[in-house]
Amino acid sequence: MSLSHRHIEVFRAVMTAGSVTGAAQLLFTSQPTISRELARMEGLLGYALFERGAGRVKPTARALALFDEVQRVYQGLDQVIARAQSLGRAEDEQLQVLTLPALAHALLPMASARWLAQHPQAALSLTPQESPLLEEWMAAQRFDIGLSESTGTVPGTESETLAELDEVCVLPAGHSLAQRPMLEPRDFEGERFVSLAADDPYRRQFDAIFNAAGVQRRLQAETHSAIAVCALVQQGLGITLVNPLTAWACAGTGSEAGTGLVVRPFSVSVPFRIQALLPQHRPRHALAAAYIDAVRGVLADMQERQAR
Repeated sequence: MSLSHRHIEVFRAVMTAGSVTGAAQLLFTSQPTISRELARMEGLLGYALFERGAGRVKPTARALALFDEVQRVYQGLDQVIARAQSLGRAEDEQLQVLTLPALAHALLPMASARWLAQHPQAALSLTPQESPLLEEWMAAQRFDIGLSESTGTVPGTESETLAELDEVCVLPAGHSLAQRPMLEPRDFEGERFVSLAADDPYRRQFDAIFNAAGVQRRLQAETHSAIAVCALVQQGLGITLVNPLTAWACAGTGSEAGTGLVVRPFSVSVPFRIQALLPQHRPRHALAAAYIDAVRGVLADMQERQAR
Protein backbone atom coordinates (compact mmCIF):
# COMPACT_ATOMS: atom_id res chain seq x y z
CA MET A 1 0.00 0.00 0.00
CA SER A 2 1.34 3.48 -0.88
CA LEU A 3 0.44 7.00 0.09
CA SER A 4 -2.72 8.14 -1.74
CA HIS A 5 -4.67 11.28 -2.51
CA ARG A 6 -7.14 10.16 0.16
CA HIS A 7 -4.46 10.27 2.81
CA ILE A 8 -3.51 13.82 1.83
CA GLU A 9 -7.16 14.83 1.82
CA VAL A 10 -7.65 13.46 5.36
CA PHE A 11 -4.42 15.09 6.55
CA ARG A 12 -5.47 18.47 5.12
CA ALA A 13 -8.91 18.20 6.75
CA VAL A 14 -7.39 17.49 10.15
CA MET A 15 -4.94 20.39 9.82
CA THR A 16 -7.72 22.72 8.74
CA ALA A 17 -10.25 21.67 11.41
CA GLY A 18 -7.72 21.25 14.22
CA SER A 19 -9.32 18.01 15.38
CA VAL A 20 -10.25 14.56 14.16
CA THR A 21 -13.92 15.25 14.91
CA GLY A 22 -13.86 18.43 12.89
CA ALA A 23 -12.11 16.65 10.00
CA ALA A 24 -14.80 13.96 10.00
CA GLN A 25 -17.46 16.64 9.69
CA LEU A 26 -15.62 18.32 6.81
CA LEU A 27 -15.34 15.04 4.92
CA PHE A 28 -18.80 13.75 5.87
CA THR A 29 -17.43 10.61 7.45
CA SER A 30 -16.88 9.18 10.95
CA GLN A 31 -14.23 9.98 13.52
CA PRO A 32 -12.92 6.36 13.63
CA THR A 33 -12.47 6.42 9.84
CA ILE A 34 -10.36 9.58 10.05
CA SER A 35 -8.29 8.13 12.86
CA ARG A 36 -7.60 4.93 10.87
CA GLU A 37 -6.59 6.91 7.75
CA LEU A 38 -4.21 9.07 9.76
CA ALA A 39 -2.66 6.02 11.41
CA ARG A 40 -2.16 4.34 8.00
CA MET A 41 -0.58 7.54 6.61
CA GLU A 42 1.85 7.80 9.53
CA GLY A 43 2.71 4.11 9.17
CA LEU A 44 3.50 4.58 5.48
CA LEU A 45 5.61 7.65 6.17
CA GLY A 46 7.45 6.12 9.11
CA TYR A 47 6.99 9.12 11.38
CA ALA A 48 4.22 10.73 13.45
CA LEU A 49 2.35 13.73 12.13
CA PHE A 50 0.40 14.57 15.30
CA GLU A 51 0.70 14.47 19.02
CA ARG A 52 -2.60 13.18 20.37
CA GLY A 53 -4.31 14.01 23.62
CA ALA A 54 -7.46 15.44 25.27
CA GLY A 55 -9.57 14.90 22.18
CA ARG A 56 -7.39 17.08 20.01
CA VAL A 57 -4.34 16.60 17.84
CA LYS A 58 -1.26 18.81 17.74
CA PRO A 59 0.72 18.87 14.48
CA THR A 60 4.43 18.11 14.60
CA ALA A 61 7.06 20.22 12.84
CA ARG A 62 7.01 17.71 9.99
CA ALA A 63 3.23 18.02 9.71
CA LEU A 64 3.49 21.81 9.51
CA ALA A 65 6.12 21.58 6.76
CA LEU A 66 4.01 19.05 4.85
CA PHE A 67 0.89 21.21 5.22
CA ASP A 68 2.67 24.19 3.63
CA GLU A 69 3.37 22.06 0.57
CA VAL A 70 -0.17 20.68 0.48
CA GLN A 71 -1.61 24.21 0.61
CA ARG A 72 0.53 25.32 -2.35
CA VAL A 73 -0.70 22.40 -4.40
CA TYR A 74 -4.35 22.98 -3.53
CA GLN A 75 -4.05 26.68 -4.31
CA GLY A 76 -2.74 25.71 -7.73
CA LEU A 77 -5.67 23.38 -8.19
CA ASP A 78 -8.05 26.16 -7.20
CA GLN A 79 -6.52 28.35 -9.92
CA VAL A 80 -6.96 25.55 -12.46
CA ILE A 81 -10.60 25.14 -11.45
CA ALA A 82 -11.22 28.89 -11.64
CA ARG A 83 -9.62 29.03 -15.08
CA ALA A 84 -11.65 26.07 -16.31
CA GLN A 85 -14.84 27.75 -15.16
CA SER A 86 -13.89 31.15 -16.62
CA LEU A 87 -13.39 29.62 -20.05
CA GLY A 88 -17.11 29.01 -20.09
CA ARG A 89 -17.83 32.69 -19.45
CA ALA A 90 -17.27 34.91 -22.48
CA GLU A 91 -16.76 38.04 -20.42
CA ASP A 92 -13.78 36.53 -18.59
CA GLU A 93 -11.82 36.00 -21.81
CA GLN A 94 -9.93 39.08 -23.03
CA LEU A 95 -10.88 40.23 -26.52
CA GLN A 96 -7.73 40.82 -28.57
CA VAL A 97 -8.23 43.52 -31.23
CA LEU A 98 -5.60 44.48 -33.81
CA THR A 99 -6.22 47.79 -35.55
CA LEU A 100 -4.74 50.48 -37.73
CA PRO A 101 -3.42 53.37 -35.60
CA ALA A 102 -5.83 55.81 -37.27
CA LEU A 103 -8.80 53.68 -36.18
CA ALA A 104 -7.37 53.26 -32.68
CA HIS A 105 -7.45 57.03 -32.35
CA ALA A 106 -10.59 58.01 -34.18
CA LEU A 107 -13.05 55.14 -33.96
CA LEU A 108 -12.29 52.45 -31.40
CA PRO A 109 -12.35 54.53 -28.20
CA MET A 110 -16.07 55.22 -28.70
CA ALA A 111 -16.80 51.70 -29.95
CA SER A 112 -14.91 50.17 -27.02
CA ALA A 113 -16.78 52.34 -24.52
CA ARG A 114 -20.09 51.24 -26.03
CA TRP A 115 -19.08 47.56 -25.97
CA LEU A 116 -17.78 47.69 -22.39
CA ALA A 117 -20.96 49.43 -21.25
CA GLN A 118 -22.91 46.46 -22.61
CA HIS A 119 -20.45 43.92 -21.16
CA PRO A 120 -19.03 45.52 -17.99
CA GLN A 121 -17.15 42.39 -16.90
CA ALA A 122 -15.39 41.99 -20.25
CA ALA A 123 -11.69 42.64 -20.87
CA LEU A 124 -10.22 44.28 -23.96
CA SER A 125 -6.78 44.64 -25.52
CA LEU A 126 -6.21 47.09 -28.42
CA THR A 127 -3.00 46.76 -30.44
CA PRO A 128 -2.29 49.40 -33.12
CA GLN A 129 -0.29 48.22 -36.13
CA GLU A 130 0.24 49.44 -39.68
CA SER A 131 -0.11 47.39 -42.84
CA PRO A 132 1.28 45.01 -43.97
CA LEU A 133 2.15 43.70 -40.49
CA LEU A 134 -1.50 43.97 -39.50
CA GLU A 135 -2.51 41.56 -42.25
CA GLU A 136 0.42 39.24 -41.49
CA TRP A 137 -0.51 39.02 -37.81
CA MET A 138 -4.15 38.33 -38.61
CA ALA A 139 -3.12 35.59 -41.07
CA ALA A 140 -1.09 34.08 -38.21
CA GLN A 141 -4.32 33.91 -36.10
CA ARG A 142 -2.82 36.05 -33.33
CA PHE A 143 -5.89 38.22 -32.66
CA ASP A 144 -9.66 37.83 -32.33
CA ILE A 145 -10.49 40.80 -34.59
CA GLY A 146 -8.52 42.88 -37.07
CA LEU A 147 -9.69 46.29 -38.31
CA SER A 148 -8.04 47.51 -41.48
CA GLU A 149 -8.48 49.46 -44.71
CA SER A 150 -7.34 46.65 -46.95
CA THR A 151 -9.82 45.35 -49.51
CA GLY A 152 -7.62 42.44 -50.55
CA THR A 153 -7.87 38.88 -49.29
CA VAL A 154 -5.97 38.06 -46.12
CA PRO A 155 -5.15 34.32 -45.91
CA GLY A 156 -6.79 32.50 -43.02
CA THR A 157 -9.38 35.21 -42.35
CA GLU A 158 -12.93 36.16 -43.17
CA SER A 159 -13.56 39.80 -44.01
CA GLU A 160 -16.58 42.05 -43.64
CA THR A 161 -16.81 45.62 -44.92
CA LEU A 162 -18.11 47.90 -42.17
CA ALA A 163 -18.12 51.23 -43.98
CA GLU A 164 -17.00 52.93 -47.19
CA LEU A 165 -16.40 56.64 -46.78
CA ASP A 166 -14.55 59.29 -48.80
CA GLU A 167 -11.33 61.09 -47.95
CA VAL A 168 -11.97 64.68 -46.88
CA CYS A 169 -10.24 68.07 -46.87
CA VAL A 170 -8.91 69.50 -43.60
CA LEU A 171 -8.07 73.20 -43.31
CA PRO A 172 -7.09 75.66 -40.58
CA ALA A 173 -10.21 77.40 -39.29
CA GLY A 174 -9.20 80.82 -40.61
CA HIS A 175 -8.22 79.68 -44.10
CA SER A 176 -9.95 81.42 -47.02
CA LEU A 177 -11.04 78.08 -48.50
CA ALA A 178 -12.84 77.17 -45.27
CA GLN A 179 -15.76 79.29 -46.46
CA ARG A 180 -16.50 76.88 -49.32
CA PRO A 181 -18.90 73.98 -48.76
CA MET A 182 -16.81 71.63 -50.95
CA LEU A 183 -13.30 71.82 -52.40
CA GLU A 184 -12.21 70.85 -55.90
CA PRO A 185 -8.70 69.99 -57.12
CA ARG A 186 -8.26 73.45 -58.68
CA ASP A 187 -8.81 75.06 -55.25
CA PHE A 188 -5.48 73.61 -54.13
CA GLU A 189 -3.45 75.49 -56.79
CA GLY A 190 -0.46 77.13 -55.11
CA GLU A 191 -1.61 76.15 -51.63
CA ARG A 192 0.75 74.74 -49.02
CA PHE A 193 -0.16 71.08 -48.68
CA VAL A 194 0.64 68.72 -45.81
CA SER A 195 1.19 65.29 -47.36
CA LEU A 196 1.22 61.72 -46.22
CA ALA A 197 4.54 59.95 -46.79
CA ALA A 198 5.61 59.20 -50.34
CA ASP A 199 5.04 55.45 -49.96
CA ASP A 200 1.47 55.85 -48.66
CA PRO A 201 -1.15 54.53 -51.14
CA TYR A 202 -3.46 57.48 -50.45
CA ARG A 203 -0.62 59.90 -51.13
CA ARG A 204 -0.16 58.28 -54.54
CA GLN A 205 -3.88 58.63 -55.29
CA PHE A 206 -3.89 62.29 -54.27
CA ASP A 207 -0.81 63.06 -56.36
CA ALA A 208 -2.41 61.37 -59.38
CA ILE A 209 -5.59 63.44 -58.99
CA PHE A 210 -3.74 66.76 -58.80
CA ASN A 211 -1.36 65.82 -61.63
CA ALA A 212 -4.32 64.93 -63.85
CA ALA A 213 -5.91 68.29 -63.06
CA GLY A 214 -2.65 70.16 -63.71
CA VAL A 215 -2.67 71.55 -60.16
CA GLN A 216 0.61 72.53 -58.52
CA ARG A 217 0.67 72.42 -54.71
CA ARG A 218 3.43 73.56 -52.38
CA LEU A 219 4.58 70.36 -50.70
CA GLN A 220 6.51 71.55 -47.67
CA ALA A 221 5.70 68.96 -45.00
CA GLU A 222 4.92 65.25 -44.97
CA THR A 223 4.43 62.52 -42.36
CA HIS A 224 3.40 58.86 -42.14
CA SER A 225 0.61 59.54 -39.65
CA ALA A 226 -2.86 60.87 -40.48
CA ILE A 227 -3.10 62.22 -36.93
CA ALA A 228 0.19 64.07 -37.39
CA VAL A 229 -1.07 65.46 -40.72
CA CYS A 230 -4.03 67.05 -38.94
CA ALA A 231 -1.79 68.36 -36.17
CA LEU A 232 0.43 70.07 -38.73
CA VAL A 233 -2.60 71.62 -40.42
CA GLN A 234 -3.78 72.78 -37.01
CA GLN A 235 -0.50 74.69 -36.71
CA GLY A 236 -1.21 76.49 -39.98
CA LEU A 237 1.38 74.65 -42.06
CA GLY A 238 -1.02 73.98 -44.92
CA ILE A 239 -4.16 72.14 -45.93
CA THR A 240 -4.58 68.44 -46.58
CA LEU A 241 -6.64 65.43 -47.61
CA VAL A 242 -7.02 62.69 -45.05
CA ASN A 243 -9.33 59.88 -43.97
CA PRO A 244 -12.65 61.15 -42.58
CA LEU A 245 -12.46 59.39 -39.21
CA THR A 246 -9.17 61.02 -38.26
CA ALA A 247 -10.41 64.35 -39.63
CA TRP A 248 -13.65 64.22 -37.61
CA ALA A 249 -11.86 63.11 -34.46
CA CYS A 250 -9.27 65.90 -34.69
CA ALA A 251 -11.85 68.54 -35.60
CA GLY A 252 -14.40 67.41 -33.03
CA THR A 253 -17.93 67.96 -34.31
CA GLY A 254 -16.62 69.92 -37.29
CA SER A 255 -17.03 73.36 -35.72
CA GLU A 256 -14.09 75.76 -35.60
CA ALA A 257 -14.32 76.31 -31.84
CA GLY A 258 -11.57 74.72 -29.82
CA THR A 259 -9.85 72.67 -32.54
CA GLY A 260 -8.75 75.22 -35.12
CA LEU A 261 -9.70 72.77 -37.87
CA VAL A 262 -12.44 72.67 -40.50
CA VAL A 263 -13.46 69.57 -42.45
CA ARG A 264 -14.89 69.85 -45.96
CA PRO A 265 -15.82 67.24 -48.57
CA PHE A 266 -13.63 66.76 -51.66
CA SER A 267 -15.26 66.76 -55.10
CA VAL A 268 -13.27 63.70 -56.21
CA SER A 269 -14.18 60.45 -54.51
CA VAL A 270 -11.23 58.68 -52.89
CA PRO A 271 -12.77 55.73 -51.02
CA PHE A 272 -11.72 54.93 -47.46
CA ARG A 273 -12.94 51.43 -46.62
CA ILE A 274 -13.03 49.91 -43.17
CA GLN A 275 -13.20 46.15 -42.86
CA ALA A 276 -13.21 43.65 -40.04
CA LEU A 277 -10.99 40.58 -40.27
CA LEU A 278 -11.88 37.46 -38.32
CA PRO A 279 -9.43 34.53 -38.01
CA GLN A 280 -10.69 31.25 -39.43
CA HIS A 281 -8.43 28.95 -37.39
CA ARG A 282 -8.64 30.59 -33.97
CA PRO A 283 -11.54 29.85 -31.59
CA ARG A 284 -14.12 32.58 -32.13
CA HIS A 285 -14.46 34.87 -29.12
CA ALA A 286 -18.08 34.87 -27.97
CA LEU A 287 -18.18 38.69 -27.80
CA ALA A 288 -16.37 39.41 -31.08
CA ALA A 289 -19.61 39.91 -33.00
CA ALA A 290 -20.87 42.30 -30.33
CA TYR A 291 -17.68 44.35 -30.64
CA ILE A 292 -18.03 44.59 -34.41
CA ASP A 293 -21.65 45.67 -33.94
CA ALA A 294 -20.42 48.44 -31.61
CA VAL A 295 -17.92 49.59 -34.25
CA ARG A 296 -20.61 49.56 -36.90
CA GLY A 297 -22.94 51.55 -34.65
CA VAL A 298 -20.35 54.25 -33.98
CA LEU A 299 -19.60 54.52 -37.70
CA ALA A 300 -23.30 54.99 -38.43
CA ASP A 301 -23.54 57.69 -35.75
CA MET A 302 -20.52 59.51 -37.18
CA GLN A 303 -21.92 59.46 -40.69
CA GLU A 304 -25.29 60.69 -39.47
CA ARG A 305 -23.76 63.61 -37.56
CA GLN A 306 -21.64 64.70 -40.50
CA ALA A 307 -24.60 64.50 -42.88
CA ARG A 308 -26.57 67.07 -40.88
